[in-house]
Amino acid sequence: MLKEVQPRDAADETRATSTTDAAATLNGSRRLVLGSSLAALGLALGGLPRLAVSPAAAQGAAPAAPKGPQPFDYPGKDKGLTLLGDRPLVAETPESLLDDDTTPISKFFIRNNGQIPEPIKDAEAWQLKIEGEVDKPLTLTVAELKSRFTPQTFRMVLECGGNGRSFYQPAARGNQWTNGGAGCAEWTGVRLADVLKAAGLKDTAKFTGHFGADPHLSGDTTRDAISRGMPIEKALEPHSLIVWAMNGEPLPHIHGGPLRLVVPGWPASLSSKWLNRILVRATPHDGQGMGGTSYRIPTVPIVPGTNADGKANFTDMTSMPLRAIISSPANGTRLPAATREVALRGAAWAGDHEVARVEVSFDAGQRWHAMTLAKPKNRYDWVRWTGKAALPSDGYFELWVRATDSRGVAQPHVATNWNPQGYGSNPLHRVAVLVG
Repeated sequence: MLKEVQPRDAADETRATSTTDAAATLNGSRRLVLGSSLAALGLALGGLPRLAVSPAAAQGAAPAAPKGPQPFDYPGKDKGLTLLGDRPLVAETPESLLDDDTTPISKFFIRNNGQIPEPIKDAEAWQLKIEGEVDKPLTLTVAELKSRFTPQTFRMVLECGGNGRSFYQPAARGNQWTNGGAGCAEWTGVRLADVLKAAGLKDTAKFTGHFGADPHLSGDTTRDAISRGMPIEKALEPHSLIVWAMNGEPLPHIHGGPLRLVVPGWPASLSSKWLNRILVRATPHDGQGMGGTSYRIPTVPIVPGTNADGKANFTDMTSMPLRAIISSPANGTRLPAATREVALRGAAWAGDHEVARVEVSFDAGQRWHAMTLAKPKNRYDWVRWTGKAALPSDGYFELWVRATDSRGVAQPHVATNWNPQGYGSNPLHRVAVLVG
């Protein structure tokens, strides 16, 4: 039968929330299971009850536990998003909603690690400190960033490091993302490199550490919700930005406003929200979310299910894996009888690399058909693709998509390089359609 299996929630990358255990095998990860039941296709087309998420609940008040992962209601957000966790608030975007060249704010995924800080009244007065291995430590307001440095606007993919986690077997810890922990917005801000150079980088400046204003889930003011960092080379890459606008609008509070980092191509955990401090370091950052198995993947494949601690044969996750999605038609689409040609659309992206080609199969990978690629606006923009599927008859079909990057590396058929926290999973995306 065609069935959907819902994920379990996670309060963070290592601990389950209280919201979804009861329905862990029902209505969710949107992985396809083959079969013959037409009634089951109706299940794929059906909706789930709405779960209202109030701003108070997002701040940390414990809501009544729902029966499973569900779509949610949140101010300014599309009701089609799927709630993966409420402490912290995490929601993904179904692939069919990622059908815009520029992802609208209303459809952009949410990934928090702690509580949501209180909004501030004067965004222009928000302050950012640059300190550590610099000659001239800086404290800059948003207004000063705008006036002192040259603004830049790029359309770039932001993607959760755990995107695709639900495709691992056995299940890995954390929010059970399918492909919806990603979006491609237009970000406006200044180059992180320009600000760091203004502070005068010392010869010992080799790494960064990032800090935000989001409180730890426990409320402990001595602990950071998350504090990650990167090699100085990535910080100085010209597309790494300190941003204050998203799609031409002031950066929404839920997405880190008034100020955040956007570090494209690498896990979005580096793109600190509510940014208020950057520490330039001589040694790798050791903040919350660094070390162990946090945002780290094996350098030597391990047996799936292994309880590894990350101390040996693990490395920090850098470039995100290649991924392609079908955004139209949606999974579970019914088409009129005698339909023989289906228009296809989607997107592909490849971390630090470029998308070289996108192909679709209508016969479980026996034959592959090249799709037409649009030109990206700039580096780190996703590649929108289009094409057609020629279906031979009425009946049930799966459409598979795969991308190949500029190195000649293609997506795998199944999730590979299993790791305890489920990073780097990027198997082929598949959607089911029924003709007639």
